[in-house]
Amino acid sequence: MAETDPKSVQDLTAVVQTLLQQMQDKFQTMSDQIIGRNILFLTQMVDDMSCRIDDLERNIADLMMQAGVEELEGENKTPASNKG
Repeated sequence: MAETDPKSVQDLTAVVQTLLQQMQDKFQTMSDQIIGRNILFLTQMVDDMSCRIDDLERNIADLMMQAGVEELEGENKTPASNKG
């Protein structure tokens, strides 16, 4: 047998424990990377949706202005032509 081969049950146990620890460390690293990517993706998605909502609000306000609709504080929206 080569010098690096386990010579006893204790050596074999130590080798197996080392391999299991290395596998656990690699699994944890991969899990952390996946979670990090998901968080980054979700953050970008929220930012994108926020921009889209802002654009939609601006477009609605522009359309309301073009249609002659004004929003009165605390009241329903009424066409500007119905004001007296």
